Amino acid sequence: MPVFKEAPGFSRGEHVSDDVNHPPHYGGDTTYETIKVIEAWGLGFCLGNCVKYISRAGKKNKDAEIEDLKKALWYLQREIDTKILERAREQSLQSQ
Repeated sequence: MPVFKEAPGFSRGEHVSDDVNHPPHYGGDTTYETIKVIEAWGLGFCLGNCVKYISRAGKKNKDAEIEDLKKALWYLQREIDTKILERAREQSLQSQ
């Protein structure tokens, strides 16, 4: 697993809540911080962004809650479309 460097002034053993390492709208410094969940579950870009936008919907800006959910839906639809195309390509290769 790659080693990610935290911003200056932070070590992984400390419980620090700041706008760089643990912004409150990303789950803060909890067991279920969004990035920790995305990494633990091995989600790719689209599904990771989907989880990110769902988990922070309305927390950074209450007026943007619906926009955050629409972004999550956009990434989910992109993941679905990608899977459909991949399966179609696989089936096409198998039938040749």
